[in-house]
Amino acid sequence: MFSEEELQKVQEIRSHYPTNLGAVMGVLHMMQDKYGMISDEAISYIAKLIDVPEENVLGVVSFYEMYHQHPTGKYKLQVCTNVSCLLCGSDMVQKTIKDKIGIGIGEMTEDGLFSVHEAECLGSCGTAPMMSVNKTYHEKLNPEKINAIIDELKAKG
Repeated sequence: MFSEEELQKVQEIRSHYPTNLGAVMGVLHMMQDKYGMISDEAISYIAKLIDVPEENVLGVVSFYEMYHQHPTGKYKLQVCTNVSCLLCGSDMVQKTIKDKIGIGIGEMTEDGLFSVHEAECLGSCGTAPMMSVNKTYHEKLNPEKINAIIDELKAKG
């Protein structure tokens, strides 16, 4: 599942921790970045690769909402719904996205370009409301900004 270059990166990640368990999240990020999700096969692969119990890898995948065990869109929109974003307009963010691309939380467009996810907290309370697109934060959102972001992503394809 990983290339030789990626396996070297796994070894580098492992070297940063006193036990292999510390490397699980970093290796999961690599897998999700490469395949867009964490499959059951990937969980087994990672467990064997870094010599940790498969249950530990599954536990991390199922606990953190940043990992997905199902396909996501090319552009994964995560809308923060924690207190600051909720009070400052996360409902508006969700409605604007739904009006623009026709999908809500937990859905993916038929062309696989977009998926929308709820994020409990993206850690940017001072710039609420916000969402991330893959790993890029978009903050202090309003409908005009959201529509511009989606238009730009559609143009990129």
